[in-house]
Amino acid sequence: MHICNLFYMHMRTTLNIDEKKYKEAVATTGVKEKTRLIHMGLDSLIQDKAMKNLASLFGKAKKAKAPRRRRIYK
Repeated sequence: MHICNLFYMHMRTTLNIDEKKYKEAVATTGVKEKTRLIHMGLDSLIQDKAMKNLASLFGKAKKAKAPRRRRIYK
């Protein structure tokens, strides 16, 4: 029998957010909950960084070989 304990850590903090940017973000996304809006922004930043890291690897693997193709014969 396996027991899995998952702990989610929540952090409370005070943020100074420019009201104009906040209103623009709410108007753009339609999300009115501040916590969800901040989470969406953080997720977007993380995804953007990951995509830039992946793009920077383009063409770097000089010894990489193309995978074998699998052909379906009828």
